[in-house]
Amino acid sequence: MPRYKLIVEYDGRPFVGWQRQKNGPSVQQALEEAARAFCGADVAAHAAGRTDAGVHALAMPVHIDLPEIRPVDTVRDAINHYLRPLPVAVLSAQEAPPEFHARFSARARHYRYRIVARRAPLALDAGRALWVPGAVRAEVMHEAAQLLVGKHDFSTFRAAQCQAASPVKTLTRLVVERRGDGVVVEASAPSFLHHQVRFMVGTLLQVGLGRWSADDVAAALAARDRRACGPVAPAHGLYFLRADYESRL
Repeated sequence: MPRYKLIVEYDGRPFVGWQRQKNGPSVQQALEEAARAFCGADVAAHAAGRTDAGVHALAMPVHIDLPEIRPVDTVRDAINHYLRPLPVAVLSAQEAPPEFHARFSARARHYRYRIVARRAPLALDAGRALWVPGAVRAEVMHEAAQLLVGKHDFSTFRAAQCQAASPVKTLTRLVVERRGDGVVVEASAPSFLHHQVRFMVGTLLQVGLGRWSADDVAAALAARDRRACGPVAPAHGLYFLRADYESRL
């Protein structure tokens, strides 16, 4: 069966997350049903990241196997036709080698969290960014963020329901930048714990609001206890940016 790599964007608000669940519609279900309508056979969709309810994606790699070879433009356009009117779109499709796996072949994953700090509430960005009606100091957030970069036990920033075998992860990049009236946090790692990015953002935001110091962040990390963490940032500000693979994939 020919394998295809898809790059998918989606608005996470109508979905219970990427993965199929019994309690509501998922992005995986939407893609699989659209692919089945196109090719007439059951199709399993595998993604680089299992985003939670409300989390968005700008370029989520997904792979599917189809019963026969189809032109890549046809795969993209046909699946998009059957996805309407859901807020999910296949940006591109390409043939992939049989050993390619969207999740297990990924070498790095990248996330972005958007914060808008202004007095006026959000209109266009409602549900797509975290609104903070006050000043946020991005520079002190960035300084504190560097304490989290590297290989650490991230138990403090791990959801209770996380199924990862170990809380030890290697965070390769954590950058906080001001962009206009917003603050953007970008995180990169080979893999993340469940809710890790949202816990880190919520903690760093306490620094940006002047409620915590960098020393408090260091102490929270050292505690290896979720109770030492700041409030978890809401899902709607989080975006899956992209995943990295070997060049041939």
